Amino acid sequence: MLYRIVCELKEHAPFTLFGALTGIVLMVVFRDIPESASLNLFYFFHPLHICISAFVTAALYKIYLHEETSGIKKFLKVLLVGYFGSVAIGTLSDSLIPLWGETLLDMPHRHAHIGFVEKWWLINPLAVIAIVMAYIFPLTKFPHAFHVLVSTWASLFHMLMAAAPGNKISYIGVFVFLFIAVWIPCCFSDIVFPLLFVGKNNMSLHCGAGTQCPHC
Repeated sequence: MLYRIVCELKEHAPFTLFGALTGIVLMVVFRDIPESASLNLFYFFHPLHICISAFVTAALYKIYLHEETSGIKKFLKVLLVGYFGSVAIGTLSDSLIPLWGETLLDMPHRHAHIGFVEKWWLINPLAVIAIVMAYIFPLTKFPHAFHVLVSTWASLFHMLMAAAPGNKISYIGVFVFLFIAVWIPCCFSDIVFPLLFVGKNNMSLHCGAGTQCPHC
């Protein structure tokens, strides 16, 4: 498992680097938009990120479940792993790590926007719908680059809410926190988290060579 984590982080670092760079470009373009506009954009990309993460996490977990696990018990396991793997880790990626960056960068309007609490009627149903779809169609070959971009932009607009229009912004500092906010949480939620709940006999690890993994 440790080898898989290190390998996945290494494989996905270029995607995350590119995503963080696009975040900086968007920050230059949108740096003076009102806080309300940043909030609306955050609540477009954050739910989209949760949907993608919930689908991939639930699909990967279902594929690796014991064959003897079936029926309602199997669905509930997939539902719980998919929900916590997407909503909890997605909140960390899109809200809590950006808040950490906002605090260290001393941004004036910093505030944690917790989607599954603030907009529980939107985030939670979308996550469940994505999990149900993954249970029926457990596909894991989802473009990781798209997931990275959506997560990066959600984190970016969370940070833009904290930056007053016209205020001096540390682009290097924002870049670092965008990279951290996406790199580890995205790999963990999509790959590592679901595999923590399956037995060793059910895992076929693949990292560019060797036996095939449904995710690769």
